[in-house]
Amino acid sequence: MTSASLALTGCLSSGAGGNDDSIQIGISLPLTGDFSEPGKGVRRGYEAWADYVNARGGLLGRKVELTILDDQSSADRVAADYEKLINQDGADLVFGPFSTRLVIPAAQVAKDYGFLFVEPAGAAEEVFNQGFDNLFYAAPAVAEDHYNHLAAAILAMPADQRPKTAAYAAMDDPFAQGTAYGLKGKLEAAGIRTVVDEVYPPNTTDFGSIAAKIADSRADLVVGGTQYQDAVNLILALRQLGYQPSMAAFSTAPTNPEFAKAIGEQTEGILSPTGYTPEANFPSNKEFVEHYTRMFNSQPNEDEANAWTTGQVVAAAVQAVGCADPDPDCQRRLIDWLHQNEVDTVVGKLSWDATGKPRGAHLIQQYVGGRIRIVLPAETKEADLVHPKPAW
Repeated sequence: MTSASLALTGCLSSGAGGNDDSIQIGISLPLTGDFSEPGKGVRRGYEAWADYVNARGGLLGRKVELTILDDQSSADRVAADYEKLINQDGADLVFGPFSTRLVIPAAQVAKDYGFLFVEPAGAAEEVFNQGFDNLFYAAPAVAEDHYNHLAAAILAMPADQRPKTAAYAAMDDPFAQGTAYGLKGKLEAAGIRTVVDEVYPPNTTDFGSIAAKIADSRADLVVGGTQYQDAVNLILALRQLGYQPSMAAFSTAPTNPEFAKAIGEQTEGILSPTGYTPEANFPSNKEFVEHYTRMFNSQPNEDEANAWTTGQVVAAAVQAVGCADPDPDCQRRLIDWLHQNEVDTVVGKLSWDATGKPRGAHLIQQYVGGRIRIVLPAETKEADLVHPKPAW
């Protein structure tokens, strides 16, 4: 699909300015290419948020209209898309794309034009080292901190039960590597030995050689710094070799509703960090789940929730400041307000440091009894952590 606006009756613009009385929100997403699966989830979350807001009178009494372009998972294209959205399509506000690789170039364009840039999926450390004072990550924690609760649980295990060796395979992507290596650093510091450390290109489909190294190592713990399809392919390759770790953790993929079907339903015991669960009792979450489920006939997952959260964060600033337009003074007031305030969202209360990094931690989910459940931390768990992992 080439860059083009997507039509959704009632809340998506066909671009080029739209209704003079509406608030135009410009977005570029990876709807094709390496990040298309989560990119489509983010689109659904944005669409659901816009539909919900418009059903309640819009923002500042104005209808919200989204113009969504397909950046094809390309960093060059995403930068061009935001240039177009701001310069040609007359965006009043912009929302961020999916993936650290796309967030950084997009945020730079937004910064160049003085725009607020709230984003749902750029969690790698390097996002927050660029000097973006306009950027805010709409999730509870950055990539390096996603596995903090799992690391703590592992280190609290009796010595005879704790994994002694670990194998890591990570996509050459700042977010994917950040999640895996955030855990790796904590475990190595506690004496858990790394026996495999493999990095692969984003377009990798054949995981035979990487799986063989992991299987040969007989690592107690396998950690995948993954997105979606790469995790599926790696797990299938590991299973084919008969490798049975006592613990297995993969970022992003297990939270996708298609995951269980893709790996043949043998998910029991697989772990994943998540910033969201539909069962969370945060004040606005019930309305979000109900509205999203009515629109799409399925419950939302983390990608959709972070997109909705992006909308909530921007809306809170817009309503507090009382403006939503491309004027630099308006954008600066929106940015300054978010630096100074906390926002209630479907993933909990969010606040940020000066770099746009959220002050929080991710939950840990695990497939238990055929369902993905929160197992860590103890105060929010829906089920007990299963260890060792059943065979897959």
